[in-house]
Amino acid sequence: MIIPSVDIQSGQAVQLVGGKEKKIDAGDPLLKLQEFSVAGEVAVIDLDAAMRRGSNKEVIEKMLQTAPCRVGGGIRDVVTAIDWLDKGAAKIILGTKAEPEILKHLPKERLIAALDAENGEIVVEGWQEKTGLKVIDRMLELRDYVGGFLVTFVELEGRMQGTNLKAVAELKKAAGNCELTIAGGITTASEIHELDKIGADSQVGMAIYSGILSLTDCITSALTKSENYPIIITDENGYPLYFSFANSSNIEKAIKSKIAFDNSGDMSSKIGKHELLRITPDKDRKCFYFKVKSEQAIEDLPSTGLRSLERTISKRKQNPVSGSYTDRLFNNIDLLADKLLEETNELIRAKNSKEAILETADLFYFALTALQSKGGTLKEVEQELNRRALLVSRRPGNSKK
Repeated sequence: MIIPSVDIQSGQAVQLVGGKEKKIDAGDPLLKLQEFSVAGEVAVIDLDAAMRRGSNKEVIEKMLQTAPCRVGGGIRDVVTAIDWLDKGAAKIILGTKAEPEILKHLPKERLIAALDAENGEIVVEGWQEKTGLKVIDRMLELRDYVGGFLVTFVELEGRMQGTNLKAVAELKKAAGNCELTIAGGITTASEIHELDKIGADSQVGMAIYSGILSLTDCITSALTKSENYPIIITDENGYPLYFSFANSSNIEKAIKSKIAFDNSGDMSSKIGKHELLRITPDKDRKCFYFKVKSEQAIEDLPSTGLRSLERTISKRKQNPVSGSYTDRLFNNIDLLADKLLEETNELIRAKNSKEAILETADLFYFALTALQSKGGTLKEVEQELNRRALLVSRRPGNSKK
């Protein structure tokens, strides 16, 4: 899988060679994020914070509101780490401070230890100081504390000379159950494919920025080259909407236009014209998921449970049926309030699971009616729950009485 990289220096997206020489000034980091995020998580690195020369915190905070990001650079203590996690970072990357005494206070699955290695030896202080430590030994020390490793081949970084597949295979063994991401020298889609087969993700910057490697080739490299890739279109929360096929040309068209296209050329007649958010391969690398921003319900698609209930309530709101109970609730806020309190109390007093299930179903009906009466949607509630799931800091949750 591809992890595009947005390195930020003085508020601008840049690419450095060997961590020193600025090779490319790519402008607004938000625009690069919007371009790259179709591939999934994007690595956002604050070079100024990493070099202790300032911070790009405000820019990165805006980026976190736009797409899922891995945030790194200048994270040296628990407080800073938790702050970034609470702000919505999908994962955080710790470098020299990836030490057990810090890591043990943080959620393992959202931690990446960054190890910069020159010919297998860890280097620090902007890659200027050799430590004498072997990268594999360090991975063995830390793998019980983190969910992943980012290993940068310093001797290859920014030089677009290819990466070291043999070394990666050894690193994957040392990573154990942790995810492994490789940076440094990756220049071709075939390399990304080979790294994926080993079980490693590819963090790529220079090759994409310079135009040598296209984002389309990066994304499609996960699957064996094909004229027709199976695609499953889902909404923002992963709910399946439609199944189809797309070739490389239509995938490229979708990436550039941010509109979902399949082999028919235009999916609007089937599911409406929806903004494309993400293209990711499935775990078995047999198909792609197209995650889209779905503004309206897809009327001819089946739904069950809460989504079916929401759709029914929505229809009643848009086309009121005289005498219907839902219409009555929409027009009598006091009745709706009374029913919410009544069903909540009945759920509290439920004597067994059967009663609790029945009362919860009743409560969901009135809650969804109240939600729609205020203009909210179930999808937005799910998004809020997803946002809260990223929080590390928790409120005490005490009674407000």
